[in-house]
Amino acid sequence: MKKIIALVTLLLTSHIAFASECPDVLKHMKRKLNSQETVNFCEAYKDKAILFVNTASKCGFTPQFEGLEALYTNYKDKDFVVLGFPSADFNQEYADEGKTAEVCELTYGVNFPMFETIAVRGDDADPLYRWLTKEADTAPKWNFYKYLVDRKGNMVNSYSSFTKPDDKSLIADIERAIQP
Repeated sequence: MKKIIALVTLLLTSHIAFASECPDVLKHMKRKLNSQETVNFCEAYKDKAILFVNTASKCGFTPQFEGLEALYTNYKDKDFVVLGFPSADFNQEYADEGKTAEVCELTYGVNFPMFETIAVRGDDADPLYRWLTKEADTAPKWNFYKYLVDRKGNMVNSYSSFTKPDDKSLIADIERAIQP
């Protein structure tokens, strides 16, 4: 019995220590797009710079998927990741996640992580996007709005939908954000 109590105490202590070491932006779990698999952000993305992007499949900015994939490919080995979050907040996303996944994967060759469709603004905003909005002091104004967080979980900057993934200032910010 003493061994069980010691083990439970150890597990609880480690969980509390682990949770306190995790930046607030990573204290979320999300389901992968068109899947039942759930990702613990702290386990998957701790110590990585992250570009959060709210996406939509039927938007004039949808071709940015190509540039986002290029960013991900160029920097993924340098502790950087792009995370995509489809949103119907601007009425340009399919209700069927299968169709959204098809656009991402087949049309644009997206390999960076894409997650379940969520609300990104307003009273229904997902807690992750409430955090991003609070830290950047601005909510997404349209699809493909971007938030960059450094490796320690600090907000670096937010970028309008018009900021293309190959924008020189965005790339310079990414290069600073991936520094240890």
